[in-house]
Amino acid sequence: MTLQSDLAARFAQRDRQSGASFLALVLMEEVGELAEAIRRGDKDAARAEVADVAFMALSIASVLDVDVERAIRAKFLERKKEEVTRSWTDLPPS
Repeated sequence: MTLQSDLAARFAQRDRQSGASFLALVLMEEVGELAEAIRRGDKDAARAEVADVAFMALSIASVLDVDVERAIRAKFLERKKEEVTRSWTDLPPS
């Protein structure tokens, strides 16, 4: 089993009742809380907020019947690195 399937087994019924649009709003709220924790330099709060963001993203994926691992592999790992990062023009040099 995967993390996504474990979460779906526990929360999918409620998530489907809530719907993807509502879950997306909650995700945006959680992203804001993560940004605030990062801004404050609060690593413990940021850790908790990363979990909240990931949880909400996985919940949305389950409602939309998206296999997150497969989608990430296809979008980021099965393409050339240059194709993936081509639009990342505002990042500082590594």
